Amino acid sequence: MLPATCYMIMTPVAESDTLIVGVRFSRIGKLYHFDASSFAGVKPGDRVIVETKRGAQMGEVVKFVESASLPDGGFRHIQRVANPRDLLMAQQWQSKELAAMIHCRARAAELRLASLKIVRAEYSYDGSRLTFFYNADTDDNGKGDARVDTKSLQSDMASAFAPAHVELHQIGPRDVAKLLGGPGACGIEERCCSKFLTEFSPVSIKMAKEQGISLNPEEITGMCGRLRCCLVYEYEQYAEARKTLPKIKKRVGTPRGEGKVIDLNPLKQTVIVAVEDGRFEFSKDELTPLDELQALAKKASQPCSRHEGGGCDCGKGKKK
Repeated sequence: MLPATCYMIMTPVAESDTLIVGVRFSRIGKLYHFDASSFAGVKPGDRVIVETKRGAQMGEVVKFVESASLPDGGFRHIQRVANPRDLLMAQQWQSKELAAMIHCRARAAELRLASLKIVRAEYSYDGSRLTFFYNADTDDNGKGDARVDTKSLQSDMASAFAPAHVELHQIGPRDVAKLLGGPGACGIEERCCSKFLTEFSPVSIKMAKEQGISLNPEEITGMCGRLRCCLVYEYEQYAEARKTLPKIKKRVGTPRGEGKVIDLNPLKQTVIVAVEDGRFEFSKDELTPLDELQALAKKASQPCSRHEGGGCDCGKGKKK
């Protein structure tokens, strides 16, 4: 049974008779689209039963989907909204997950799988499947995600929890943080990944630089030990805004004279310029591109290539 989630309720497309919803089967799972046209009253937060390649599954409706590419064969249909019996069954199996996780951790220790960390155990709503999520942070060289031989552990778990179909699924540090939940590194009560993110976007150090954020690891690293997901949120706005401003270290003309750009405020569309009598903030409209003016001045100071031979209208060849 999935944990309570924060939802953003969206209105389905009015022109279409087809109601498509995004359904998630696990807290760290991606969204799958299903046709819910037969259940007009379905809404985010509802549990539904759907038929998947892995059999009947209970999922949570996360949102309405306004537009989605039609897959080959069309969308699978929701079989039904979960009834009290389904929910009770899911709750009963959920109560067994902690014991299953503890048992798996103990067996992993016996097999000396020191780099393997069992993070969570999840039963399907009817107990037909049991998935152990694990993380192996680093390889023998301390780099990357380690690959662990889990065949013996999986075989032991399959025997211990038969007739359930047992799977061991490796997840990354971000998924671990999402599963465990808790406050974010910024102090927010619940981490973004646990609260509303349905997928992880690539994050790079360039995003922090573009936004003028300190590169101190403590300020840009999340609880997962990776760059914070929130660096993505305003990156595009900052990147677009910076395109209209002069680059740092560029020399410009200002109302206070010539100076060098030392900092930018992209969202305010202002720059900090160091001039002879101090540092001042100017709007981009107050700046003069000095290199362009210098180029024009240089060109104007050069003699015309035509006035000596006649036909010149620049004035330099005219007698005063």
